[in-house]
Amino acid sequence: MRIPQMPLSLMYRVYRKVIPQVHRELESWKRKAECIPDPELRRQALASIEGKTFHCEGGAIMSLIALGNYQRAISFIVAYQTISDYLDNLCDRSTSLDPRDFAALHESMEDALTLDGELRDYYRMRKEQDDGGYLGQLVLACRKELQEVEHYDGISEHMLELCRYYCDLQIHKHVQQSERVTRLKEWHDRNRSKCPDMQWYEFSACTGSTLGVFCLVSYALRNDFRPEYAESIKSGYFPYIQGLHILLDYFIDQEEDRREGDLNFCFYYENEEALFNRLTHFIEHADHYTADLPHRRFHQLINRGLLGVYLSDEKVQRQQKVKKLAKGIIKSGGPISYFFYLNGRAYRSVQKLMPARMTKVFGK
Repeated sequence: MRIPQMPLSLMYRVYRKVIPQVHRELESWKRKAECIPDPELRRQALASIEGKTFHCEGGAIMSLIALGNYQRAISFIVAYQTISDYLDNLCDRSTSLDPRDFAALHESMEDALTLDGELRDYYRMRKEQDDGGYLGQLVLACRKELQEVEHYDGISEHMLELCRYYCDLQIHKHVQQSERVTRLKEWHDRNRSKCPDMQWYEFSACTGSTLGVFCLVSYALRNDFRPEYAESIKSGYFPYIQGLHILLDYFIDQEEDRREGDLNFCFYYENEEALFNRLTHFIEHADHYTADLPHRRFHQLINRGLLGVYLSDEKVQRQQKVKKLAKGIIKSGGPISYFFYLNGRAYRSVQKLMPARMTKVFGK
């Protein structure tokens, strides 16, 4: 078994090996979520699985890096992404606007990346308390897989750095609407040295992806992992690949976010030309930073896959300005992006004939 280097071999393994196991793992977590005693926590846990399956499907593509250990990588990725999606629902669509609550909830994501230590009371700042142990089980599932990672010490520092960026973003962007931009700008000011050529909304986008963590874990599951890989992986994925990932996600959600009054980082560009130029900038820099990664061809496929699959989403077709920009972005990505674009359109056509939970392949 080798890491895929070509689009066809990548998609074959995604459909044959990755997605079926992702769905098995999610089905198990869904059964646990159905047993949550508190009705609000149960509702949000089930909604996060039903509505965001594609996040696990997309993240689990990174498991192919682990070769023979890809199933263990998938188990970790699905559990960790399920925590992320569940907490996003609790912060975004539930009963609280308290940053202290969001900080307490997201302690679970940091605990999931450590090998030991007592689990904390993640619900201590909100009225809903009884999840029947659901969130703790997700944390322990992540720990179980990491305890078997021989090279954990080589990646832990980098994983926790990316995790803390992610958690900070979730805290700042979910508070009262009038406070969000101010908090995000101040946060960016404190971290400006990390991404000196970016605006606050671009830095925020770069922190909102879990791909870097999944890539680190998948590499650390390999027998030939080298300590020097960890820094190159973190620097390869953060900021540009992760930033491209999240900016594309916001790019296609513009109409929906305007309607719902939600924060969207694409709204802060001065015009569509500026948005197009910066997305192209992220594409170019994402490619550039794969040069120092092991198996760089695979990571370049991930970049092109992000373009093709996001921009083939039906949301793009419903937004004329977005559709026009998307054509230019696909063109700038070259023939491989176009391959993934056609694959995405075909997959969505098949989805209409399948159960609703069979959703798109890549996600934030």
